[in-house]
Amino acid sequence: MKSLKNFYFFENLDEKQLELLSSIAKKKHYEKGSIVFYEKDVPNSLILLTEGILKVYKTDPKNNEIIMHRFKPTTMVAEMAVLEGIPYPASAAFETDGTIIEIDFERFKKEFFNNPDVALVFFKSLSKKIKYLEDVIALNVVLDSTARLAKFLYEHDDALTTLKHYQLAEHLHMTPETLSRTLKKLIVLGLLEKDSKGYKVKSRVGLHVLFE
Repeated sequence: MKSLKNFYFFENLDEKQLELLSSIAKKKHYEKGSIVFYEKDVPNSLILLTEGILKVYKTDPKNNEIIMHRFKPTTMVAEMAVLEGIPYPASAAFETDGTIIEIDFERFKKEFFNNPDVALVFFKSLSKKIKYLEDVIALNVVLDSTARLAKFLYEHDDALTTLKHYQLAEHLHMTPETLSRTLKKLIVLGLLEKDSKGYKVKSRVGLHVLFE
């Protein structure tokens, strides 16, 4: 499987190891809107996202989606659940057409966890996920809606061009109406501007002041 050679987790594997890895892996293609896994499903494979945008979300009692994260290639998804042998804590679906590679985890653990390079990268990936969760908690518990939006736009330069407004609102756990009011507030403060192509950041320094 040629794509495994390009995945940073496995760049230090030799041809024999890559051949073994390919024997326990399978590629799956999904159409936009397809579910990859549901919350409470029991995982048995590592999931490598190689193409497309995969959203991970929970559903509240009113059947509203709460977006936890949007993953872009190339990355590993939900490896904590697989490592701990616990059900998925959220569901995952493609927002675009996409492709994943599934790797049999028990075979992977047996054959590759004794490789220090693979083990180190695996745990670095887990560390990044923990850091992201810490950021989510800080963003949604500590900051008000204005500071939350300012921080996100400061840290993600392309958010206003790559995310639709409903996606941005979902990510920041705001209603679309609250997002619209907050965008207008940032324009009044001189931190954003709007033209025929949409919103763009006018003052990164000003955004930084709002959440620091």
